[in-house]
Amino acid sequence: MAKQDSGGYRGAALRLLAKQGVSVGDSVRIATEDGEMSGVLMPRYESASEDYISIKLKSGYNTGILVGRIKSITKLQKSERAKAAKASEITESEGRPKIALISTGGTIASKIDYRTGGVHAALSASELYSSVPELANHASIDPEVLLSEYSENLKPEHWTMIADKVAEKVKNGKYRGVIVSHGTDTMHYTAAALSFALQGLPIPVVLVGAQRSSDRPSSDAALNLLWATVFAAKSKYAGVFVAMHADASDDAIACHVGTRVRKNHTSRRDAFESIDATPVALVRNNVVEMQKSEIKLAKRSENNLVAKTKFDDRVALLKYYPGFDPRLIDHTAKAGYRAIILEGTGLGHVSKECFPALKKAVDAGIMVFMTSQCIWGRVRMTVYDTGRDLLDIGLIPLSDMISETATVKAMWALANSDDAKKVMQENLANEISASIPL
Repeated sequence: MAKQDSGGYRGAALRLLAKQGVSVGDSVRIATEDGEMSGVLMPRYESASEDYISIKLKSGYNTGILVGRIKSITKLQKSERAKAAKASEITESEGRPKIALISTGGTIASKIDYRTGGVHAALSASELYSSVPELANHASIDPEVLLSEYSENLKPEHWTMIADKVAEKVKNGKYRGVIVSHGTDTMHYTAAALSFALQGLPIPVVLVGAQRSSDRPSSDAALNLLWATVFAAKSKYAGVFVAMHADASDDAIACHVGTRVRKNHTSRRDAFESIDATPVALVRNNVVEMQKSEIKLAKRSENNLVAKTKFDDRVALLKYYPGFDPRLIDHTAKAGYRAIILEGTGLGHVSKECFPALKKAVDAGIMVFMTSQCIWGRVRMTVYDTGRDLLDIGLIPLSDMISETATVKAMWALANSDDAKKVMQENLANEISASIPL
């Protein structure tokens, strides 16, 4: 077996594969003391035992086989190595709406790293397109790679890059929608950022991700991408949305408004939920089902885009907890932050020990906004003495604005307004709910 085909194997496993003329990527039948199994020979994890080989079964799962138990290996055929379709090779589907696909990285654009056994950002937008051929039935996809980053690495300057690229696609005028593939960990931050940076969108902009990479048998990547495309192509409404699994099954994806969505689970496929709102649409069986929602959406093409894509990152998000040290507020003020988003308890409370530090920050011209660390419900600071005292100090309640959304909005307001305090209390992109569903 050629050195380049060793796939990380060595020792007894490598000798066995070389003797049989088998390379990584070959379809093989393996006979063991317990019977036979067939699959595709996979690369070996760098840290895995030398005594095993790994094959991908027809079910999509990988299994390891102890070399000492193998009686024979038969090569069935040489598997075609997957090749990504180049953008130039992707032909327009006649009569299909044109959709721009902007790739920024994340699990939806990831695959297994057989050096570590983890996943890494590797797939391009073209590979995403070619891996879901059903996309061609619904749209003509125009893919472009903008970034290749896990979302935890993204910063406000990346939001500006993404917003500028989306604005470019929107102003082009030929696209019925824009899809942004994105890592899920901070996708709700980027969704909020685009909601404020790109007001008056005439078409839908849909962020889509995956909780499990595309080469996992339980991956949600293909369905999320496919039905996000259906929503972008068929929706009668414009704005920024997040499209992810609606439940743990493959029944439907939910479309959430960009400022009212949050990732609420580390690994479930239905990790994203609308907060104090109902998802505006479900997509199932390639049909967009609009839901009865408290959110008023703009109709497609009724607005003109106003792009203000700068952000000022001098905003701190502080979560209050029992034993919270007020000096953290002092340190934040001394570090040059211009705004603090305080995640208080319940209706919007912190301990009285924090009052002097908060007054000092407000007197120094730092805006301090109150959100709640509760997932659902509004801040109401007039109910208890603590809240009223905080209002007297100068803290500004933000109703039911999600703390992550508030953080992003403050960064945007500081960079694009002469009166950020006023802007923060205005409902610009459905970040404040007029009513909350029971």
